[in-house]
Amino acid sequence: MAYEYDDQNIFAKILRGEIPNSTVLETEHCLAFRDITPLAPDHVLVIPKGPYVTYDHFALEASAAEIVDFTRTIGKVCDMLGVRPGFDGDGFRLIVNSGTNGVQEVPHMHTHIMAGRWLGHMLPSAKQD
Repeated sequence: MAYEYDDQNIFAKILRGEIPNSTVLETEHCLAFRDITPLAPDHVLVIPKGPYVTYDHFALEASAAEIVDFTRTIGKVCDMLGVRPGFDGDGFRLIVNSGTNGVQEVPHMHTHIMAGRWLGHMLPSAKQD
């Protein structure tokens, strides 16, 4: 599958400095910033600086350095927020939406780190017979 990256999406504009953001952490390959419409007390987006549309696109085409940096950036942000379970945090949720059925709103791969309150179940529990 060919991935077409739209360089006019809001995250591309943020990466170019055309739109301000509330930066939490910036690395060589990633930018982490607070969501402008948070759904939890802590709601941080982590985006790669490369032109990746979805997580599978990133996983297939990003360099090893980009993948490691992205993964470690998520860990560092969780540490900065103090949400890591077992490290005096109550936990967090990572969400990556991909495509129309995944309700992806911005066509630039991004991960939501959400924490600071109980977030409920992701999907209704299956009915037990």
